[in-house]
Amino acid sequence: MTTAPEPRRPLWQHGWYRHARALPSPNFGPRPANTAIDLIVVHSISLPPGEFGGDHVQALFTNTLDWDAHPYFQTIRGLEVSAHFFIRRDGALWQFVSVDDRAWHAGASCFGGRDNCNDYSVGIELEGLEGGRFEPAQYAALAPLCRALAARHPIAAIAGHEHIAPGRKHDPGPGFDWPRLRRALRWPAHRFPPGVA
Repeated sequence: MTTAPEPRRPLWQHGWYRHARALPSPNFGPRPANTAIDLIVVHSISLPPGEFGGDHVQALFTNTLDWDAHPYFQTIRGLEVSAHFFIRRDGALWQFVSVDDRAWHAGASCFGGRDNCNDYSVGIELEGLEGGRFEPAQYAALAPLCRALAARHPIAAIAGHEHIAPGRKHDPGPGFDWPRLRRALRWPAHRFPPGVA
């Protein structure tokens, strides 16, 4: 006697992505009513800067970082931030905030003449240093995530933190391979930062 296969979980459940490891952050809020989620923002982060691995990023996003564990942490002491997603160097994908909610990743920002990008964007952090290179495994995780987001929301554009907060932010920086991501997604050029071929 054979048993029927278990039904697969839906790709999204209340804004949580099936292929990500969920670690809910307290740092989020509601999006403004009737707001279309139409922008993806790519960031880079490492804690301490330039050091990879460990769980400091996860701790930061869940307000559990030991501020005394490294001298750099004193410079960000008390910071309350989050992103929707975090992609480690090995491609492991974490999610901290439902995409239905507003994460605290962009700060003072503007895109296409609209302020407050947190209201209408999804923030994706890549483990890395601004200006540094990123790993193939990270692009391999990022592209399907972007496609899944675009299948759920009317994503019209993807930009770096540096594009929505120029002068204030510089990530992910020149080491991020935008043409590689565009080739993987096969999205038209107008959905990417200017100059991406």
